[in-house]
Amino acid sequence: MNSALFLALRRMRAPLLTLIVSYAVSILGMVLIPGADGQGMPWRVSFFHAFYFLSYTATTIGFGEVPYAFTDAQRMWVIFTIYLTVVSWFYAIGKIIQITQDPAFQQVLATQRFGRAVARLQEPFFVVCGYGETGGELVDTFDHRGVRCVIVDLNAAKVNEAELAALRVDVPALVGDVRLPETLVLAGLHHPHCAGVVALTNDDHANLSVAATVKLLRPGLPVICRCESDLASSSMQAFDTDHIVDPFALFGEHLAMALKKPGHYLLREWLTAAPDETLREPLFPPVGNWVLCGFGRFGARTARSLSAGGNAVTIVEAEPDVAQAAGAICGQGTERSVLAHAGVGSAVGIIAGTGSDVINLSIVRIARQMSPGIFTVVRSNQRSSAMLFAAAGASVAVQPAMVVVHACIAHLMAPALARFLEAASAHDNAWANELLARIAGITDERVPEIWSATVDVSEAPAVLGILGVRAVTLDAVVRDPQCRDDLLPVLALALERNGSLVLLPPAETALEPGDRILFCGRGRGRRKQVLTLRNDNVLRYVVTGRDVPGGWVWRKVTHQTAT
Repeated sequence: MNSALFLALRRMRAPLLTLIVSYAVSILGMVLIPGADGQGMPWRVSFFHAFYFLSYTATTIGFGEVPYAFTDAQRMWVIFTIYLTVVSWFYAIGKIIQITQDPAFQQVLATQRFGRAVARLQEPFFVVCGYGETGGELVDTFDHRGVRCVIVDLNAAKVNEAELAALRVDVPALVGDVRLPETLVLAGLHHPHCAGVVALTNDDHANLSVAATVKLLRPGLPVICRCESDLASSSMQAFDTDHIVDPFALFGEHLAMALKKPGHYLLREWLTAAPDETLREPLFPPVGNWVLCGFGRFGARTARSLSAGGNAVTIVEAEPDVAQAAGAICGQGTERSVLAHAGVGSAVGIIAGTGSDVINLSIVRIARQMSPGIFTVVRSNQRSSAMLFAAAGASVAVQPAMVVVHACIAHLMAPALARFLEAASAHDNAWANELLARIAGITDERVPEIWSATVDVSEAPAVLGILGVRAVTLDAVVRDPQCRDDLLPVLALALERNGSLVLLPPAETALEPGDRILFCGRGRGRRKQVLTLRNDNVLRYVVTGRDVPGGWVWRKVTHQTAT
């Protein structure tokens, strides 16, 4: 039985019984009390006439005494039945209003609406567990990239925030506990179009439960989990979690990359940001003495990365016990004497990495006053603080949520992108800078879209069909299908063949069945490329330069062949 209907009927049991009893007593009394017809002869109301009379009287509609005028005894009984049934109706209606306002009943209705919305999805989607800072950023990025998703969060206020968000498409959202398997099943875990699950709650145990549920109930489905503790990370690895993202450790790695290979750092930022944003400027952190304020998870991992890059790090920590254990200067970082003791005047950079955005802003402002040219890295804990950090003029504003989002995008949107970034890190900084120049040239200084295409019957049927007749090079699929002499604003980043990855494959590379090519470029280039990959006539034109008629009859008339 429908759970909402079952719950309503269970809550309405007493009012319904009251209505039934009141109607039964009223009808029975009217049938038993004798009346008189038009000639004064004895007459009794039938059950049908009694029910008919009560139906329009008890509902306060009113009509009259039918089929004959009532006797005084009947009228006395009608007075009793009027008050009895009207009070019963008020009781039932009040109970209905109470049920509709009951949070449990509203949750049941919301759950059913959510289940129907998920069942209607006819395109690939991701299940996002947790709609906090990180989950919100990821959903926004998905929305900008045209990717569907489903949200589950235990906090009703967060779900309401998701429903009110200015997204391009409706995103089903549910108030539910992701630690329960039935919640993930309701969110579409077994849905044929479910493309992956992302666990981004602030509870490592909840994220571990998501990983366990997904890998036990649907082992082949990709799952990415946010994790900030080594113990939970090892447990996630036991369930073969596809990717475990520690935002603080990941930022430390990115900071070390920015110090050693700024081109590679910028390449990662460009390829994992939301499309159509303005491309970020290159980042050149200096090497030397750094001051780090805040030695929590973020600070500890950042300090290790700085030290690995050949920098000297002076730590400032507010907690006396932590400061003593780390050999740090005890202080919050907003005291000028503490910063002076830490050597801000001679430091090349300072990192404000506490858990409070206001304190981090204060640290940056004071450090700039003491050393105007110092390089400042500030940790942004809330999305709403982004404009404040921009106004403060911080050199780098690190938002752990965006670090996780970029990692998720790299692994989910185009599986080959993560492999490409890993393989690209083996090249020198000059190689990355040259690639950045090529990307900027085709994207008009905007963040490019990332996609991949496989030479198979589903994604590139035209290419697969013509390979048996003639060779098709990579150059053909990046040409404009309207004018083959023009190139699309598209760049082939990598070609995956038989498990091996070729970075920046040459244009003359001959395609083979099963090849998977990773592209970046503008959206219009992607849309035009789809025509080349799927339409035989378009592909034939860009390969041969001949615009062959597409219809069989027209080809017969013009005596041309399909090839």
